[in-house]
Amino acid sequence: MAIRTILFDFGGVLLRTEDHQPRQKLAAQYGLEEDDLIDLVFGSPSALRASVGEMTAEQHWREVAAAIGASIDQIPYLKQQFFAGDRLDEALVEVIRSYRKTHQVGLLSNAWDDLREFLGNHLRILDIFDEVIISAEVGLIKPDRRIYELAAQKFNVSLSETVFIDDLLVNVQAAQEAGMNSFQFRSTIQTINDLQRLLEEGS
Repeated sequence: MAIRTILFDFGGVLLRTEDHQPRQKLAAQYGLEEDDLIDLVFGSPSALRASVGEMTAEQHWREVAAAIGASIDQIPYLKQQFFAGDRLDEALVEVIRSYRKTHQVGLLSNAWDDLREFLGNHLRILDIFDEVIISAEVGLIKPDRRIYELAAQKFNVSLSETVFIDDLLVNVQAAQEAGMNSFQFRSTIQTINDLQRLLEEGS
């Protein structure tokens, strides 16, 4: 069956941490290792609650600040430094723009309630997607099968008519088990080539 819809993950695929120095410096300021800070920001109970829309991103950052002994006034600085080494993959953005001429293209991300605003006002790439599915907005997170089913419904396609690209193998495997075509992001070139090959095979 031909693939009609292409879904991309966001963090780790379109936006990746290329420079770890700002995050390492920030962690050191609060007596932490970088991995400890990452776990606090992305793996803590409040991060999970924010990912399913049970609390706002701002409430989560207050939890992070409290955990490391920072004041609420320092939250803008914490956020700025934590994400300072992140870079948008412009090559993949251009690939998405090109595929929108022939396919439906969407974003499927485990993220907090501030992602849509970040995509639109900061990165200015919200317009390159036909649909943006954010876990905090739908109350489901990958690798829950239901979020893949929801994505297919939003595009009015079957799971088998969809391909999903994610950097985390657990999310890729879950998508495959749900019936989607899916593969792991390892590099920009590999992803572009794998996607082209898969679309050619299914055409």
